Amino acid sequence: MLSIQRTNSQNIHFKGLVFLLDNFLKNRDGEDHAFYDQFNKLDDIKHVVICFENDEPIGCGAFKNFDDTTVEIKRMFVKVNHRSKGVATVVLKELEKWAVENYYASAILETVKEQPEAIALYKKNGYSILPNFGQYQNMEKSICMHKNL
Repeated sequence: MLSIQRTNSQNIHFKGLVFLLDNFLKNRDGEDHAFYDQFNKLDDIKHVVICFENDEPIGCGAFKNFDDTTVEIKRMFVKVNHRSKGVATVVLKELEKWAVENYYASAILETVKEQPEAIALYKKNGYSILPNFGQYQNMEKSICMHKNL
């Protein structure tokens, strides 16, 4: 049975999942890891969602303010043995719902070309590709996406 918890970046379960995520990204990003890692700091993220199966934390995501009307989806991760079960969609939908409750009108995110499964997840959930924003503008590996909430 899946359950969702809304919390913040100080949550011990979130920190544990992010540790796994960071190890995954270090291997995936290779020489670009230091660039991407600088934008993934957890300091004071107020909107974190954790998905549990029974009492085990199996997935997470977060959002932070991008501007007055837009959130940036961050730190999406599902443990390997729980992938392809809809966990990421559950987390993403809860983040979007929470953003709307806080009067945000849209969401943006960044992923990379080397994660076709992430791109497919976001497209399936109504995100479309947009020109790379902010720090990702000159990163060839980056793919930025947007959705009106």
